[in-house]
Amino acid sequence: MAEFGDSPASNPLMPGVPVPSLEDLQHWTWVMGRAQQLMMEHVALQMAEAPAKVAAAEPKAALGPWGSAALPGLPAFGPAFGDASKLVEAQTELWTQGLSIWQRALGLDQNESVLKARADKDRRFASPEWRENPVFDMIRQSYLLVSDRLLGSVDAIEGIGEEQREQLRFATRLFVDAMSPSNFALTNPQVIERTIASRGENLLKGLEHMLADLGKGQLTHTAPDAFEVGRNIAATPGKVVKRTPLYELIQYSPTTEEVYETPVIVFPPWINRFYILDLNPEKSFIKWAVDSGLTMFIVSWKSADASLAETVLDDYVRAQVEAIDTVRELLGVEDVHTIGYCVAGTTLATTLALLEARDEADKVASATFFTAQVDFSEAGDLKLFTSDGQMKLIDQLSSDGYLDGRYMAATFNLLRGRDLIWNYVTNNYLLGQDYPPYDLLFWNGDTTNLPTKWHQAYLKDLYRDNKLVQPGAITVDGTPINIAKVRTPTYVQAGREDHIAPAASVWKITHHFQGPLRFVLAGSGHVAGVVNPPEAGKYQYWTNEEKVETLDEFLAGATETKGSWWPDWLGWIDRKSDEMVPAKGARIPGKGKLKPLEDAPGSYVRGR
Repeated sequence: MAEFGDSPASNPLMPGVPVPSLEDLQHWTWVMGRAQQLMMEHVALQMAEAPAKVAAAEPKAALGPWGSAALPGLPAFGPAFGDASKLVEAQTELWTQGLSIWQRALGLDQNESVLKARADKDRRFASPEWRENPVFDMIRQSYLLVSDRLLGSVDAIEGIGEEQREQLRFATRLFVDAMSPSNFALTNPQVIERTIASRGENLLKGLEHMLADLGKGQLTHTAPDAFEVGRNIAATPGKVVKRTPLYELIQYSPTTEEVYETPVIVFPPWINRFYILDLNPEKSFIKWAVDSGLTMFIVSWKSADASLAETVLDDYVRAQVEAIDTVRELLGVEDVHTIGYCVAGTTLATTLALLEARDEADKVASATFFTAQVDFSEAGDLKLFTSDGQMKLIDQLSSDGYLDGRYMAATFNLLRGRDLIWNYVTNNYLLGQDYPPYDLLFWNGDTTNLPTKWHQAYLKDLYRDNKLVQPGAITVDGTPINIAKVRTPTYVQAGREDHIAPAASVWKITHHFQGPLRFVLAGSGHVAGVVNPPEAGKYQYWTNEEKVETLDEFLAGATETKGSWWPDWLGWIDRKSDEMVPAKGARIPGKGKLKPLEDAPGSYVRGR
């Protein structure tokens, strides 16, 4: 029997690739049969589980791996267009440039396409096949041309408000990214080549990956068995020294003979697991801080269940105040340094305002904010998810008063759909590649559930109505708060490429707090801009010692420093309180009044 490749006939799209022999056709018949079997097994499993889901009336079952239900409320395509001449002009330019691409593909035009330079830099089309084969070169350039025109046409629509325009622009971008030729087997030369070389095994493996993701309702980004919490991730030694229905308090073991007298307590976002700051020994902010002589505590929030259905802002603020008081009493100190990351930073600002109102601000020596917002007037694309339609959707997706964490994971993935969705569709579904072990993506997929009542209030009161910057508009524990009264020394870190908490939005904290404030702009985004250990030698950060009003003015006079901003923060902490004490007694977890409940990272981090 002839081997695959002996036939003289070739595929017109892939020169040199032969037409399959009889043996090859038999093999492909088996591949298609196996694919049908996999899909039938998946359907049978879903049908077997359906009665239980119906009986439980579980609305979360509607949530697919890409959060297909995440966009109700975005305007549909096709609102009335105003100035027809603009659209005619755009169409004329579209077809003029499109014709030049076709001419080049047919050898009739030797000039470089205006899109070629940009197309060559697009990572989706990095493979040389996209350039070397004229058919696929034409496909990629045509796609980019149409994409530009679709996105540009949003600005030609008249008679809609700016908010609706932003919604339409976001939805158009999602559509454009989804329709990339790299996402489809028959228009991706790499997939065609891999399919022929593996005789379809890549498609079977990809189908297995896709069905597994459909089964769990979440897109997989990394090898699921590569990491284990407490073993090779979230493994910095410490003890859980307190547990409440809402959080566990972890104290870490000192590694130096002396430590700074003033301890540090970290409030991570409850939207994710706390160990983003303790990924592994090389990336762990917690371990680095402990090794630098700081006594470190961190809060591990409980993933919401029915018991937290009535949890609201007041509960999270009270939890922060309680944790601050617990650490002060445990170590016998007057005050603590605090860190709030993302939404927990927003809550920390609320906590500081509450302490000011109660004349208890001296409990906090300093406050550090990692990519946290207090003024949401320029909060970016997440504001698109605050419509009444979105609020109704959250209700529909919630059961027993909490929102499945996969919804938020899907939402964040949509903000970077090209990188966090379609890149994995291509690599893992179409090319059938194995998932690489990557601790950051393991954390990203380790979702937490959210109390629905508080999550909706957060979106409406803060993102949509921006009440936190309105004096007295928010009341916590019976006390109206005003963040403009906060005088606590503050260190603010923002990420220059942050798509969740845009740097311009984070900057606005400088317009509200009254105390001494240091603003640092870090390279990269919401996570990599924070988790950037000095040893890695990556990225950079900008500082400006002058008092300026805008982020643009800050950058215009900023000094760029290569590498991590962590040492800059440590130096700032040292200037606030440089007294050192022996690392003994209550500085060692379990040796003080609070006895250890279990080893770090605790139980709540493992809860689902």
